[in-house]
Amino acid sequence: MAIYSIEFCKKRLGMWLDAEAAITTGQRYQIDDRSLTRADLYDVRRQIEFWEGKLAAAAAEEQNGGRNRVFRAVIRDV
Repeated sequence: MAIYSIEFCKKRLGMWLDAEAAITTGQRYQIDDRSLTRADLYDVRRQIEFWEGKLAAAAAEEQNGGRNRVFRAVIRDV
């Protein structure tokens, strides 16, 4: 069973993609004595990869009925 639902993963992924877009428009700016520094782009991209993986896992779980099955066979020539 997936920890995160597909909708939740899509929402979080969208938030991190929006954050990446905000960072690319300006990393830091200052108005008078106040300044704003955005998050590190490397960390944001790591989070995007994380949520893409979780979204893929949730979608695979929904498609495959809740678990991945692995079959193993030993071929013998008798």
